[in-house]
Amino acid sequence: MRILGIDPGLGIIGYGLIELSGRQLKVIEAGVIRSNAKYKLEKRLAQIYAKVLRLIKDVGPDVAVLENLYSHYKHPRTSIFMGHARGVICLAVEQEKVELINYPSTRVKKAVTGRGHASKQQVQRTVTSLLNLESVPEPVDVTDALALAITHANVCMHNL
Repeated sequence: MRILGIDPGLGIIGYGLIELSGRQLKVIEAGVIRSNAKYKLEKRLAQIYAKVLRLIKDVGPDVAVLENLYSHYKHPRTSIFMGHARGVICLAVEQEKVELINYPSTRVKKAVTGRGHASKQQVQRTVTSLLNLESVPEPVDVTDALALAITHANVCMHNL
């Protein structure tokens, strides 16, 4: 099973494709998609949509995994922009007829580190270890995307 984790954002979208074979996880591809901050919102969203659509066509995932949308009371505008980006990502996933799974951030952290309120650094170290990577994926958006994919892989393995 090929699982594509996507960490949505307006400026940087992290992604990580892993393959689950039996109980083994292997990173196939990971990276970032960027939108141009100089562009208006609608053009940035069009860029994100086109790039995510191209990614899905190129890597052929069986399932895509996104983090549930949440809002921090100190930064409500951030969640609004995140919602826009997440919406076009969901559209691209649906257009390619890929199953979409959503998990809350606390579930992802718990699945990866054992603690629902783990720090970004703990998630980075654990993802690096679980996937036997030589170095910590950068930027953190890539690690977050891989953590999403690992979470779904864990759910799949638990259901075997």
